[in-house]
Amino acid sequence: MTTTMQSRTHSWAPPTIPADVAEMSGLEFLQAMLDGKIPAPPIAGTLGFTMLKVEKGLALFEGETGEHQYNPMGTVHGGYFATLLDSALGCAIMTALPAGRAYTTVQLNINMIRPAFAHTGPLRCEAKTLHVGRTTATAEGSLVGVNDGKLYAHGTTTCAVFPLK
Repeated sequence: MTTTMQSRTHSWAPPTIPADVAEMSGLEFLQAMLDGKIPAPPIAGTLGFTMLKVEKGLALFEGETGEHQYNPMGTVHGGYFATLLDSALGCAIMTALPAGRAYTTVQLNINMIRPAFAHTGPLRCEAKTLHVGRTTATAEGSLVGVNDGKLYAHGTTTCAVFPLK
């Protein structure tokens, strides 16, 4: 059996965070990222997803599907679904945080409904906050096919909220 190798390359800006980030609310920080004033995190280019929109309590992401994300069974790896959901869920929480506060995921729950393939096309992830408190926050989100409108996965997160130092 002859295998034709394929390749995929990407580039990214160094993940620099401005010194005044502690003075920005989470929403201001993410809006600056959308506006190109702050570079997107390298993982977005590595896996092929982008943030489309943020507003208080909401984050909207979109990710490509491709063979480079396949697992041994020839479907998009569940870890890609998890990363796309985790990114959108965390950013939804970030939009509700005041200046000087940050978050980290402490629990991520995902229900994968159906497999995705390269021909599935882009997946859109909408995440909304459920609770944002002083020390914890929760959010829920869904991953839907842009072309077919089908639900591919949904999930929830619990994040720890802490002072940014």
